[in-house]
Amino acid sequence: MDIQVHQGSLLDVEADAIVNAANSIGVMGGGVAGVIRRAAGEQVEQEAVKKGPTPVGKAVVTTAGRLKFRGIVHAPTMERPAMLIPARNVGRATTAALRAADSAGYASLAIPGMGTGVGGVSAEEAAQEMIAAIKAFKATSLRTVFLVDVRADMVAAWKHPLQPT
Repeated sequence: MDIQVHQGSLLDVEADAIVNAANSIGVMGGGVAGVIRRAAGEQVEQEAVKKGPTPVGKAVVTTAGRLKFRGIVHAPTMERPAMLIPARNVGRATTAALRAADSAGYASLAIPGMGTGVGGVSAEEAAQEMIAAIKAFKATSLRTVFLVDVRADMVAAWKHPLQPT
């Protein structure tokens, strides 16, 4: 699977779907989830809530509302909004997002830094968990994963483990 790292807005990526680092109840309050909800429309949050509760380690796919994507993958890193989480939740959520996107038939998926906002996971820990999950995943339809974040420290953390040794 091709892994590409970009600094910028998740909403600007040319991908089939994007990932919302969600909570289990589907409420899209702050951080990236809030940005997605404001751009996509409240119907996306309503779909995610209706499909929940979604435990950490699972993911659900909703429409993309007003956004250009084919869908949004909601992969919880936490049970309730604004929880501090262990780094392993990032890996579990990343694997769940990949599985859901692959099952939906998407060829490309854009993922932000998972758990690095209110979740409190460092960029380095999140990057390690995410890269390990992506490298271990055996895709059938998914061909490209875009790791996208506005934060330079998250982008640098992703690039470090991807550099050839």
